[in-house]
Amino acid sequence: MRGEAKEFGRVSVSSGIPADAKRFTVSSPDLVNGSFPQANWANAFGCDGGNQPLRLEWRGAPAGTRSFAVTMFDPDAPTGSGFWHWLVWGVPAGATGLGKTLPAGAVAGADDAGVQGYLGPCPPVGDRPHHYRITVYALDTPSLAQPATTPAAVTAFGMSGHVIGYAQTTVLAAR
Repeated sequence: MRGEAKEFGRVSVSSGIPADAKRFTVSSPDLVNGSFPQANWANAFGCDGGNQPLRLEWRGAPAGTRSFAVTMFDPDAPTGSGFWHWLVWGVPAGATGLGKTLPAGAVAGADDAGVQGYLGPCPPVGDRPHHYRITVYALDTPSLAQPATTPAAVTAFGMSGHVIGYAQTTVLAAR
């Protein structure tokens, strides 16, 4: 019972990544000592960051990749279901990263605040450090064929049947 009390309100969320998905690597030149710089923090929910999306670089995606999707998810958000901060899909199969602007054909999906595009980290003041899980998915389809306004959880569900590989990094943030 004591272990449960320490974790009251914290629920594990499934990753949606199949067990046989191939691993590849992702990094970001924006992360400084494994932390988000001010430019990448949210400019909402009491944070005054620049809300600039992270630049990402990846390599080693599996053969058969027809497109990529990118997400940033906070499983520690005090919602009972985590919080989707960023969803992008339709990134061309030949891409090896994301810059400040999305490539042609890529879709900036809706986050859990209902806004399309990137929403940087902004954990509640005094809460434990949050784990911001940034994932690049290699997909076996060129498109998810859904509107950008599709709710984040529905997007993730629709994507889960197409994942053939993934690269992931986790960044801690606290206030």
